[in-house]
Amino acid sequence: MEASSDAKILIVDDQEYNVSLLERILTRAGFRRIHSTLDPLEVQRMVAEVEPDIVLLDLHMPGMDGLEVLRRIREQVGKDQYLPVLMLTADTTSEVKQQGLQAGVNDFLAKPYDRTEVVLRIRNLLQTRQLHLQLQEHNRTLEEKVEERTMELSKARLEMILLLGRAAEYRDDMTGQHTQRVGELSALIARRLGFPDKDVDLIRRAAPLHDIGKIGIPDDILLKPGRFEPHEFERMKTHTTIGADILEGSYFNILQLARVIALSHHEKWDGSGYPEGLAGEGIPIEARIVALADFYDALTHERPYKRAWTPQETLEEIVRQRGVHFDPQIVDTFVELFRECDLHQLIELSS
Repeated sequence: MEASSDAKILIVDDQEYNVSLLERILTRAGFRRIHSTLDPLEVQRMVAEVEPDIVLLDLHMPGMDGLEVLRRIREQVGKDQYLPVLMLTADTTSEVKQQGLQAGVNDFLAKPYDRTEVVLRIRNLLQTRQLHLQLQEHNRTLEEKVEERTMELSKARLEMILLLGRAAEYRDDMTGQHTQRVGELSALIARRLGFPDKDVDLIRRAAPLHDIGKIGIPDDILLKPGRFEPHEFERMKTHTTIGADILEGSYFNILQLARVIALSHHEKWDGSGYPEGLAGEGIPIEARIVALADFYDALTHERPYKRAWTPQETLEEIVRQRGVHFDPQIVDTFVELFRECDLHQLIELSS
């Protein structure tokens, strides 16, 4: 906005002579976008249509005085918009100035007008408005950059969590996809159980870290074909507490939930699981969900030490473990999902 040309000026005065005089002064000073009205009741409409950069407002007008017009203008444009108002008046007493300043007048122009003073006061106020607009634009740009940076950091954090889960899984799943499939299936089950969307997304992000503790298990145990010896199984079970220790003390909700899941996803509904022997609803529900999702995906995919079960075989085993290994409600929910869609294909496509 150039103060001498592009600024939009609105003149409000019930005396046509005063309006004409101001228009001549401003035109000679280089201002081209001048609007005016003799009717104070028209001001709000014109402010909306013209969107002026400054208002020259007469104080004493019939029907509605300048202070009331000013109050309405301020309500209309809002507190965040700096619209300078130059009050036109022949009454220059301190009482009038005090009332005007309290109402939001930015400056006063005394009648009769001095041409030089008119132009200088208007340009000063327009310059202030220009600086205000520049500051607003700077603040908007800064907020956008902060928001963009926040989003970048959030994406980076989520990517690091994803890579951390893959790093643990890579040791016994060369594709690295098991963790993501478990996350997607856990989210499907959680949504069907009625979890809010934000909690569905949270479990989708946290579930892939369920086996992060495998980082601390030796290869000769982790990749052993066949059944574990009792001492080997005891060592294998420690991946739950190792995972919980790795994720301990995080500030982020995702990692807090991931710790709960890592610690408790091998607990069983009947209390025969590990590491704490929790039972029933004493097991965090997110861990109960991931336990079933992990079981389904592990059985239906080939590993170096086992063949892949068919989805139907795995479903039948899950149903047999209803109320033993798995939460009955979660089993029933899973069965519904399985029967409604090609669940195996859906999970493969999502991951």
